[in-house]
Amino acid sequence: MRLATIVAELNEVDVVGDERASAVADLDITDVTFDSRLVRPGSLFCCVPGVNDDGHAHASEAVGAGAVALLVDHRVDADVPQLVVPNVREAMASASATCFGHPSDDLIVVGVTGTNGKTTVTWMLRNIFKAAHRNVEVLGTLSGARTTPESPDLQRQLAQWRTSGVDVVAMEVSSHAIDLHRVDAMKFRVAVFTNLSRDHLDYHGSMEEYFETKARLFDAERCDSAVVNLDSPHGRLLADVATVPTDGYSLSEAENLELSVDGSTFTWSGQTVSLTLGGLFNVSNALGAAHVARALGVDDATIAEGLSLPLVVEGRFERVEAGQPFAVIVDYAHTPDGLEQLLAAAGDLVDGRVIVVFGCGGDRDQSKRSMMGETAVAHADSVIITADNSRSESTDQIIASIMEGVQRVPGPRASSVIVEPDRRAAISLALQSATEGDIVLLAGKGHETVQIIGEMTTPFDDRVVAVEEWKQLEDAK
Repeated sequence: MRLATIVAELNEVDVVGDERASAVADLDITDVTFDSRLVRPGSLFCCVPGVNDDGHAHASEAVGAGAVALLVDHRVDADVPQLVVPNVREAMASASATCFGHPSDDLIVVGVTGTNGKTTVTWMLRNIFKAAHRNVEVLGTLSGARTTPESPDLQRQLAQWRTSGVDVVAMEVSSHAIDLHRVDAMKFRVAVFTNLSRDHLDYHGSMEEYFETKARLFDAERCDSAVVNLDSPHGRLLADVATVPTDGYSLSEAENLELSVDGSTFTWSGQTVSLTLGGLFNVSNALGAAHVARALGVDDATIAEGLSLPLVVEGRFERVEAGQPFAVIVDYAHTPDGLEQLLAAAGDLVDGRVIVVFGCGGDRDQSKRSMMGETAVAHADSVIITADNSRSESTDQIIASIMEGVQRVPGPRASSVIVEPDRRAAISLALQSATEGDIVLLAGKGHETVQIIGEMTTPFDDRVVAVEEWKQLEDAK
């Protein structure tokens, strides 16, 4: 891609550098990157300012590695053409889309946003489009370090999929991605809103700002149509303000509903659906996926067939089997609403006790911690509070914040809460206390396979640990 073509598609740009006119006209750009370690000959290097580092400080390093042009917000000491723009992240998205040939124009891209349910909806869409014999890929929490990749990585991946014959992409769109311009220059055929609850307020500051960020996805410049959850107050609000044709879904559509730990069955649009994921919230996720597929021309029978295909979404109401006489479920629920939905779903599925093990992550929204403690005690029969990923914060201080919510709940449940900072030991305690007919919920980490405490990152997978601890308990009998 000629650098001149990239420049032409930028809104505000000043090109500086020696002999810039001829350089811009003749220069061929082979890649766009923001990581100086990934620069290869022919790259446009984007000097992204960050919280802990500034890409402008790595400009010389990038040029030395083969970068032939720079995207900057101020001129730097480098003898290559420099595109000076007001906002590097915003311009990087446009440059990336141009460099890779605007792949989202050639693909059917579905963008799913919301606090909870994004991952599950995208994987349900994958099954539906596979049933429709379409070549489909999923992009999100389970496929990379970020829920939504930075714009160069996103556009490069979409271009690769286009080349390999993919025609449908279901991707998660986080609020951070929207605010940080990762999905600028994207065209979504359908944008989906699942729900909104308290999360990421360390970044957004308020629920109003959090919602306004999510709502930016539902603009005619970004998407052709929208599907929103009408059971969510924010979904109903979004349906009123969206500037594109909008379709809504609701749990009321699921007729003859029967729930179990292993899944659910219901009738939708005259079709029988048998989900292999448990929980009422997954019925809602399935309905959202169904409306998206219908909007994209898939018939109702094929939608029901796809939703009924076997599906395990890592760490999303994922059942763990080690021969124990009770259910063990691992789930990524890490917000007050997510935890409440998980506990409510569990309570509907078993006659015995609901036992939950959870903690809260460090260096993240602190305001939700006490709310999660209050939620757990109000809805579970037995609560064990432990570490999640404490990161740079004190595990004991995080637990103390959770306990503030626990103490707001009157009655004996609060006094019976167990605090065990060691997550492995906490899981073992839960398994020891469970009996036939109970359900043990290991909440918060879901699909994650490591635990971060201070500067230490150690292997830790709730699913693996639960099996190991159960086997150890059995061997000790």
